[in-house]
Amino acid sequence: MYLGLDLGTSGVKALLIDAGQSIIGSGHASLEVSRPHPGWSEQNPVEWIRACEGAIAELKVSHPEQLAAVKGIGLSGQMHGATLLDAGDQVLRPCILWNDTRSHAEAAKLDADPRFRKLTGNIVFPGFTAPKLVWVKNNEPDIFAKLAKVLLPKDFLRLWLTGEHISEMSDSAGTSWLDVGKRDWSSDLLSATSLDEKQMPSLVEGTEKAGALRSELASKWGMQAGIPIAGGAGDNAASACGMGTVAAGQAFVSLGTSGVLFAANASYLPNPESAVHTFCHALPDTWHQMGVILSATDSLNWLSEISGKGAGELTAELGDTLKAPTGVSFLPYLSGERTPHNDSAIRGSFTGLAHESSRAVLTQAVLEGVAFAFRDSLEALAKVGTTLTRVTAIGGGSRSHYWLKAIATALGLPVDIPADGDFGAAFGAARLGLIAATGADPLRVCTAPATDATIEPVAALSNAYADAYQRYRLLYPAIKAATA
Repeated sequence: MYLGLDLGTSGVKALLIDAGQSIIGSGHASLEVSRPHPGWSEQNPVEWIRACEGAIAELKVSHPEQLAAVKGIGLSGQMHGATLLDAGDQVLRPCILWNDTRSHAEAAKLDADPRFRKLTGNIVFPGFTAPKLVWVKNNEPDIFAKLAKVLLPKDFLRLWLTGEHISEMSDSAGTSWLDVGKRDWSSDLLSATSLDEKQMPSLVEGTEKAGALRSELASKWGMQAGIPIAGGAGDNAASACGMGTVAAGQAFVSLGTSGVLFAANASYLPNPESAVHTFCHALPDTWHQMGVILSATDSLNWLSEISGKGAGELTAELGDTLKAPTGVSFLPYLSGERTPHNDSAIRGSFTGLAHESSRAVLTQAVLEGVAFAFRDSLEALAKVGTTLTRVTAIGGGSRSHYWLKAIATALGLPVDIPADGDFGAAFGAARLGLIAATGADPLRVCTAPATDATIEPVAALSNAYADAYQRYRLLYPAIKAATA
């Protein structure tokens, strides 16, 4: 058996798979987010341990024999969080999370230093780890003075599980301290934030062993002591391992709360100006790119809330046949936008509204607006030579075939729907645990799920969608100028 632990923002999931990668069972425990001030988002790392214990305890009740047979553990987690520890590994303050924007001024100042984009291949976003540490130095100097280690969320769990300070490439690439091409910490970037390598964890690849389970915890859970724990991955890279998106040309589109167009690469292909994320993958000598939409299904959920109709009811009103754009356009920038604008201040809009603009027309515009936001990410990837021939759809929004038809037509690419199963971050983490424990070939382990169906672009609407996309592209500068 192999165990995947995924530390998300809303909870911890523990997933058991067997040697044939069949899912045996899972456990879950919830987490809450604290928002003490506008734009702040924090969690107490002690709560991560509580949730992890709860998820594993659930597995111990339902699958005690299988849990006892675990031979490898993999970790996945929410990225970018700043977990600050003193010399005794005690937490100094609540972790500042990925969606915390308090350090926007610090991020802008670091991003103005050309070394950051050159070495990391990315814009320094407020959500990344480095600007958060500058904020702590500027606003909580007593805490900064006690700082001995900075860990990412899943690596704090690793410290508890193994007693070691270790991270891996995919998660560390989102800190703004990693030389992403060389896959190593940059002393220059650390120095620019008044830190050094002694305050960073050591680095391994996601498929490598990175510590072993402490005997105290093994005894508590009825497991063997010394079980190897894989380096693991940040949540998106772990999901890619679960989806088998690990080789050049493979890609998935994730329709979750936020949206991600994820493409695996065999080489380092940065394009920071387009706000595309270029990170190390969890597999050695592999990288990946992500275009990120901050409000994907969140856009439909927003319309659902104000219209008093469930998201499923709204999409059902459109039927199954894809319709031509109506002339009503929607910008899905309800909380700003990442790719391609890197604009936390921009907000969404409807344009082209008329008396005849029904609720169904608004729903259609929302689905098209998110589809066009994915097209923006596809265009950004194309600028650095990343060519995609198809994508696989995952996430809650992928249950809407109408939405997938809109995305396929907007992208001009077939969209594959995987067969039923759990291919998320916890599954990818379990796969990495299997690889670390057995030395198996990552490409033979991280295979793609069977395809249940493929949605092709609607050729008859390609010109209408192209025209609507051009209208969409013109709206951002116009709205930006009107609200500046």
